[in-house]
Amino acid sequence: MIPGLDGIRGIAFLLVFSLHTDYIYFGWVGVQLFFVLSGFLITDILLRMKDSLPTAEFFKKFYGRRMLRIFPLYYFYLPVMLGITAILIYYGYRVAYMQRYQEHLPYALIYAYNFFNASTAFSEESWLIGHLWSLSVEEQFYIVWPLLLFLTPQKYLKKLFLGAILAGPLFRLAISALYKYTNVPFLSSDMALVTYVLPFSHLDAFGLGAFITRYNIPRARIQFIVLLILLPLIGFATTYISTGDWGVSTALGFQAPIEKDLKQVWGYSYINYICVLLIYLVVKEKLFLRFLNSKALSYIGKISYGLYVYHFPVIWFTHHIREFGLSESIAKPLTLIISAIVVFLLASFSYHFLEKPILDLKDRYFPLVYSTQPRPIAPPH
Repeated sequence: MIPGLDGIRGIAFLLVFSLHTDYIYFGWVGVQLFFVLSGFLITDILLRMKDSLPTAEFFKKFYGRRMLRIFPLYYFYLPVMLGITAILIYYGYRVAYMQRYQEHLPYALIYAYNFFNASTAFSEESWLIGHLWSLSVEEQFYIVWPLLLFLTPQKYLKKLFLGAILAGPLFRLAISALYKYTNVPFLSSDMALVTYVLPFSHLDAFGLGAFITRYNIPRARIQFIVLLILLPLIGFATTYISTGDWGVSTALGFQAPIEKDLKQVWGYSYINYICVLLIYLVVKEKLFLRFLNSKALSYIGKISYGLYVYHFPVIWFTHHIREFGLSESIAKPLTLIISAIVVFLLASFSYHFLEKPILDLKDRYFPLVYSTQPRPIAPPH
C-alpha cells in the first residue's frame, strides 16, 4: 500500500460524515476525493496487470479481485437492511419510509441506483439506501475502464486520460444545455441532481486520478496552495453573484449538488483538480505523511468502505433521538457522537469478520505478481 493513501481515505470519509451529521456542508467533496483516488489506484493496478498478464488473466484477475473487495459487504448490507425494514414495517414503525427502501432496492442490487436517482421514477431520498448512488458510479467505472485501458496502446494513454478529463465538464455542459432548451421525459426535473449522480459527470475525477499514474503535474505544491486559498473566495463570490446571497458558510460557496450560472460545469472540475493535487503531493512529493499515516486516521481509512456503507442509515436512526424532546443544541452533537461510535464499531466488526477474511482470498484465487511500488511518474514533456 502506498503510504498516506489510507489517511486520504480517512479524510474523505470524515468529510462525508461531517456533511451528513449537518456540520460541514463542504463535506460532499469527500465523495469526489474517493472518485479521484479510485481513478489513480485502479489505473495503476490495471497498467501493471496489462504489462504482465495475457488477456484472459487480465480481466479474470481484475474483476475477481474487485468482486472479493466490493461485493461481500455490499450484498451483506442490502439484505440485512431489507430484513430490518420488514421487521419495522411489521411493527408499524415509519412504514412508508421502510417501504421506500424496498422499492428502491432493485436498482441498488444491479448497481444502477444513480440512474434511478436521475430518473422521473425517483421521488424522495431514503437515508437507508440513498448514499449508494456513489458506489454505483464506482462500479460502472470498474466495468468500463479496464476495457478502455486494455485496448489503448501505451502511446495513446495520455490522450485517453486527457479525453476523460475533458469529457466530464463537456457532459455537464451538455446536460445544462439540455435542460435549458428542452425537456427530457425520462429524466428528473432537478437538473443539478441529474448532473451530480450520472457517471459521465465524474469522468474528469477518474481521469485526473488516472493521469498522475504516469505523468507529472508541474508546480503541484504552488498550485495546491493557491487553488485552496482561492476556493472559498471564488465559491462565495460566484454564489453571491448567482443568488444575491453568500450561501451556507460551511459550504464555502460550493453546496452540492452544484447549480446556477454553469457553476455545475466548472465547479466539479475545480474540486477534482484540488483532490488530484493532494493525492499527487502525497504520492510523489511525500507531503503530509506524518499526519496521514497516524494510526487513527490510517485505521479510519482502512475501514472506510464499511464506514461509508453503514453511516447513512445509522445517522438517520440516531437523528430520531429528537423525538424524546431533546433540544437541537443537545440533539445535534449527541447525534454526531452516537452515530460516530456505532458506525465505527459496525465498520470495525465488519472489516475484521466479514471483509478481511474474504479479501484475503484474493491472493489465493486471483494472485498477482508485480512490484507493489508506485509506478514511476513520467517527467513532463
